[in-house]
Amino acid sequence: MFKYYGRCAPYLFLLPAAAALLVFFFIPFFQTVGLSFFDYSESIYHPVFSGFDNYVKMFQSPVFYKVLANTFVYLIVAVPVLAILPLFLAVLINQKIRGAGLYKILIYLPVIVSIVVAAIAFKWLYADKGILNYIVTSPGFNGIGWLTDPDWALYSVIIVTIWKGIGYYMIIYLAALMSVPKELYEACDIDGANFLTKHLTVTIPHIMPTIALVTTISAISAMKVFAEIYVMTKGGPLNSSKTIVYYIYERAFENLDLGFASAMAVVLLLIVMAFSFVNIFFFERKKYQL
Repeated sequence: MFKYYGRCAPYLFLLPAAAALLVFFFIPFFQTVGLSFFDYSESIYHPVFSGFDNYVKMFQSPVFYKVLANTFVYLIVAVPVLAILPLFLAVLINQKIRGAGLYKILIYLPVIVSIVVAAIAFKWLYADKGILNYIVTSPGFNGIGWLTDPDWALYSVIIVTIWKGIGYYMIIYLAALMSVPKELYEACDIDGANFLTKHLTVTIPHIMPTIALVTTISAISAMKVFAEIYVMTKGGPLNSSKTIVYYIYERAFENLDLGFASAMAVVLLLIVMAFSFVNIFFFERKKYQL
C-alpha cells in the first residue's frame, strides 16, 4: 500500500494546481472557443451558430488591424525598455553604494500603487493645462495633446506602463544577480576589465534565463494591457490608443457581441503562445535540447 502511495504521491501534489488550471484556464478557454462560433449580434439570449463567420468578419475589419498594430507598437516600445532599464538599475544598485536600500524602496514604490490610481494621476499630469504642458509651454512652445492627439496618446499610456513596471522587474534582476559567482568579477578585476566589459561577459550570460523570463512576462503584460487604456483614453482618440484587449472588452461588454469578442480572444491567445515559444527558442533553447 505504501509503495503504491509513493508512486502516486507526485501526482497528488500536482492535483491542486491541475484543478486550478482546469477551472480557471482550460474550461474558460474551451468555452471561449465555443462562443466564437456563435452570433450574438441579434440576441444575447438566443445566439445563432455562425461557424467561422466571426473570424472572417474579424480579419476583414480595419479596426481589428488598427488595434492589433497598436498592440504590437505597445509591445515593441515597452518591452525593450522594461527588459533593459531595470537590469541597468539592478546592476547599479547591486554595487556597494550608500543608501542602496532607500533607492530600492523608491524605485519599487510605483509597483505597489494601484494601476487605477497611477492612471488617474498621470491623466492629471497629461491634461491640457496640467503640469507637463505647463513645463512645455513655459519656454514658449505649444502645448502637447498628450491624451487627445492621435500621435501622442498611445506613447503617453506606454510611459505609465513602463513607470509602473520598472521596480518589479528590477527586483527580479536583483535576485538573479545574487547567483552570479563573485569570483568571476574578481577575475575580471585582475584582468583589468572595465565596468561594461565585466557585466557583458559575466553578468549577462549568467542571468540570461532571467532576462528571458522578464522579456516574456513584460511582453505578455504589454499585449494584455487594459486598465491604463480604460482610465486614461477609452481607446481614443480615433482608436489611436485602443489595444486588442480593450477592443475585446468593448465588443463583449459594451456592444454585447460575445462571438466576435471571443474570436479575438482566441487569436490573442495564439499570438501570446507564439511569442512565448519564440522567446524560449531564442533565450533557452539549449535547456530543451536532447
